Amino acid sequence: MVDVFKALADPSRRQLLDRLNARNGQNLRELSERLGMARQSVSKHLAILEAANLVTSIRQGREKLHYLNAVPINEIAERWINRYDQDRVRALSDLKRALEETPVESPEFVYTTYIRTTPERLWQALTEPSFTRRWWRTTFETDWQVGSPMTWDNNGIIITDPEQVVLEADPPRRLAYTWHTFTPELNERVQLNDDTFTKLASERRSRVAFDIEPVGEMVKLTVVHDDFQPGSTAATMVRNGWPVFLSSLKTLLETGEPLASTRSGSDATRT
Repeated sequence: MVDVFKALADPSRRQLLDRLNARNGQNLRELSERLGMARQSVSKHLAILEAANLVTSIRQGREKLHYLNAVPINEIAERWINRYDQDRVRALSDLKRALEETPVESPEFVYTTYIRTTPERLWQALTEPSFTRRWWRTTFETDWQVGSPMTWDNNGIIITDPEQVVLEADPPRRLAYTWHTFTPELNERVQLNDDTFTKLASERRSRVAFDIEPVGEMVKLTVVHDDFQPGSTAATMVRNGWPVFLSSLKTLLETGEPLASTRSGSDATRT
């Protein structure tokens, strides 16, 4: 937490977070131009934000793109909001809402967390039914080979579709697959309104990727959920749902028990 507070203490770094909140996935040149700062200065600030896990960077070809990571803000909120008077932490609450709820021009979810486990154990937690059922209330029927179909069992709702496939599988380093179909049966359990369900059903299929990297005694997990169409309804749902389930994954691997909210099966389809 100390690194997070130190990183947020500098107004230039807060401005960088604001810029990424307005438009995620910017490179160093874009951020420098928008802020009117030298690239070297921006690079130093970004390094501090990355060290505090407030920013995640991803390589795309020759470019290094930077994304806002809301994990530390979530952790601050979980630790402090319930302990102290709301008025005394209003600034933190406002920042948390800004990071989680403000829409971006290109809807894309990037989330980085560090888990005290091994890459092999994390791979199991992402693929094996005995694990995924506990933290996500979802299991997959597939052989995890590239191009293979995936049948989703989402809390008892079976979802099959030829376009639900494995895109990448490199255990225990990287996993990617297309997202599930929004079916009438799924909607019946989730109970979305008709307009929302119609929008979801008409949107193109998105994709999610998990990158696993050992870091000392911990593992760095980066989740990228992208390829949404502009104005995507699914993108908003994903941004609200993933933090809860990934926190449950981390808790399961570190303590042996998932979060209580996911154990009860509360609306697992929101992601």
